[in-house]
Amino acid sequence: MPWISIIIIVGLIVFETVSSVDNAIVNAHMLRTMSERARRWFLLWGLFFAVFLARGILPLLIVWLTAPNVTLLGALRATFGGDDLARQAIEQSSFILLIGGGMFLLLLYLHWLFLEKKEPYFVPDKWVKEHHGVWFFALSAILLVTILYLTRHSPLAMIAAATGNAVFFILYGFRELAEKEEAKLERTGRSDISKFLYLEVLDLSFSIDGIFGAFAFTTNILLIFIGNGIGAFVVRELTIRGINQVAKYRWLKNGAMTSIGFLGVFMILESLGAHIPEWLPTVITCGLVGITFWSSHRHLKKASDSD
Repeated sequence: MPWISIIIIVGLIVFETVSSVDNAIVNAHMLRTMSERARRWFLLWGLFFAVFLARGILPLLIVWLTAPNVTLLGALRATFGGDDLARQAIEQSSFILLIGGGMFLLLLYLHWLFLEKKEPYFVPDKWVKEHHGVWFFALSAILLVTILYLTRHSPLAMIAAATGNAVFFILYGFRELAEKEEAKLERTGRSDISKFLYLEVLDLSFSIDGIFGAFAFTTNILLIFIGNGIGAFVVRELTIRGINQVAKYRWLKNGAMTSIGFLGVFMILESLGAHIPEWLPTVITCGLVGITFWSSHRHLKKASDSD
């Protein structure tokens, strides 16, 4: 139904935009150390790589890899053409993608909840005010064992869950390394080309979050391409025009990360056979982000009035 497609695209745009704020902050910080020409290069070619390659080709490859009976050409036809057989095969294999992506998103949320610095807003945030790395790794292990047990009759689902777990920790290690590399790039005064390549690789790693999250909304690659593509464009505009202002919204990330936790749960439940209405991920995402945005805006306004 057309209205469902519109709702999904809106949810994808909101999700991609708010989940990429951290990426935009890193980009803006690095861009300030680059020449004007290099900034234009990043904003032009970076947008091409971010939208067409990361948000366009990667979801297509993921769908193709998780649908063993569908060729790459068949997946392409199911996306942009009218190949119903390929589309049905993709839908039948979607549980593989959903359980792997759900595992990844849940770990992403738990990592933020237990290990990252934050301003508490929702009840779980207030329960976990300080860093509790032990609990994160304990819950990660319990989550993996539980999902492997629940999917013990499906080797493909078990492999997908283990893969989602592995991808998260590989990216976690890469981002830890990237933080050190960022400081080194600034300290040593590396060339604009080095910084450009660094930003592109980092942007690709952040894209994985958005791509896995997109599958919680739909497995339709065309809708993901449209929604995530527009979201990536919005993030680029924020990078140029006012990411520092967006970063002042103290609880906005709470809304984004909590919605990621919900999306992860939705994906896992759906992979296990539960029916999740197509509109629910959009409502949850827009609702949580909307609440935290409004509360953050009111806080900023009060602080401005008192000054």
